[in-house]
Amino acid sequence: MFPPQQTLFTTIYTCKAASLDVSSGKINQNSRNWRVFGIFSPKFHSHLRKKASFTVTDLDHFKRNLLHWAEGFDEAVWLEGNGHRDPFGAFDALLAVEGFTSLVTDFQDAFADLEKYQKKTRDWIFGYLSYDLKNDIEELSSRNFDGLLFPDLYFFQPMKIIRITGEIVDFLYLNHVAGDMEKDFDEIAKRKPRMENSPQNESQLGESSQNETQGESPQGESPQGESPQGESPQGESPQGESPQGESPQGESPQIKNIQALKDIRIKLRIFKDEYFTRIRELQQHIHRGDVYEANFCQEFYAEDAQIDAIQTFERLNAISKAPFSVFLKLRDKFLLSASPERYLRKKGNQLVSQPIKGTARRSLDPNADSDLKNALKRDAKERAENIMIVDLVRNDLSKSAIKGSVRVEALCEVYSFEQVHQMISTITAEVPHDRNPLEIIKETFPMGSMTGAPKISALKIIEDLEAFKRGLYSGAVGYFTPEGDFDFNVVIRSILYNATKKYLSYAVGSAITAKSIPEREYEECLLKAKAMREVLER
Repeated sequence: MFPPQQTLFTTIYTCKAASLDVSSGKINQNSRNWRVFGIFSPKFHSHLRKKASFTVTDLDHFKRNLLHWAEGFDEAVWLEGNGHRDPFGAFDALLAVEGFTSLVTDFQDAFADLEKYQKKTRDWIFGYLSYDLKNDIEELSSRNFDGLLFPDLYFFQPMKIIRITGEIVDFLYLNHVAGDMEKDFDEIAKRKPRMENSPQNESQLGESSQNETQGESPQGESPQGESPQGESPQGESPQGESPQGESPQGESPQIKNIQALKDIRIKLRIFKDEYFTRIRELQQHIHRGDVYEANFCQEFYAEDAQIDAIQTFERLNAISKAPFSVFLKLRDKFLLSASPERYLRKKGNQLVSQPIKGTARRSLDPNADSDLKNALKRDAKERAENIMIVDLVRNDLSKSAIKGSVRVEALCEVYSFEQVHQMISTITAEVPHDRNPLEIIKETFPMGSMTGAPKISALKIIEDLEAFKRGLYSGAVGYFTPEGDFDFNVVIRSILYNATKKYLSYAVGSAITAKSIPEREYEECLLKAKAMREVLER
């Protein structure tokens, strides 16, 4: 794998309660607390990547082949913009596979370890920040049930990066695998995706994708860009409980040929009555002045679940077409995300955050759909929730920002996606060029749209009232560049799957204020959950 003339040395990140075999690089992962070591060349930095560019005309076919090709690697991150125009974005799709080095850790000292790792590699690194990294930032804890057992943080330095911008496909490979670029391109271009267990043939999937309309985004573009991403109760199945008795868009035309790979019965972590009780308890905190707004979430899950992760993601992506979609594979753990929300982006000295607060269903009838969108625009409660989070984001960004540079570029704008209308605001700021990127993230994490205000008080109340450990849900997936720039989504509208445990989970939530009506909040949760349920249940 490595050139014979290259001298290597090993850097070991402090190993906690885990046995590490330095000669083989293997680590005992029976413990929840671990660090994975990295292998570095003394001269290895980003300039040792080589680049080859190719022109592709049939991008839909190539992207699907690329995704199926990525499935063969232990580590893979696929970031898909789904055609949304993104003035803040740098690509249309991005793939990273095959870790050369990696960092895996629990929350303890996670940000410090990630800062060391990012500085040491000085290269592209891809991965995720789980919600429970809050415990590294503040004196908090996570005590709720965790069926997924994902590490709190996982980043890797990929050997192979493939970037799509328009019809140009760039291969960015480490030097020691650069000889694979042309071979890999030919293999991907000529590949025939496997069709096992597929309920539809390739042409049907292609037709389904081509017939879908592209969602709007903030400022007329996508929220990817300058626009606004213990014992468990045997819960009841939410099937058939869609709000107002219909889907967000009525019966989505794209979904009619889409079926789950096997029968999966989705259960609720808490029952409906218990949900109402916890919302009322949260509102008591609001009336006492402990918090003004808090995002309360609930888990839907399945045990003994077996899914085809790639094909499930394709189904979810086909009916959602979200601007911050992610397929993430880390050995036996998967994230299948149709996120519409960007958490935070840094490019040079500019920061962009695009929080979402405010959701309304879609309708197949154009007039009714327009009415629903306009009603969301005028909804005083939704606007108040959004403005509260905008104020929280402004405060978070001001910790790193140059004085006077924090600006609200778009306030409470409503944009339409495949499943729902969303109210999105865009906040920008400028930071000093020498500002540490990890400090910027640490000062703003977890994102305001998934916590509440005041943030620390909201985090404590959420932990007490929710019935599951959020983990990667409401965390962030993204990447750092060699220059220290970064872009991360918000992990919502997502399916999480542990293939070894056969445990599958998706969670949804809503912002609770003094004026919230529990029944309406429950309906909003079912609306947000509908796309995930439709791809999993027959």
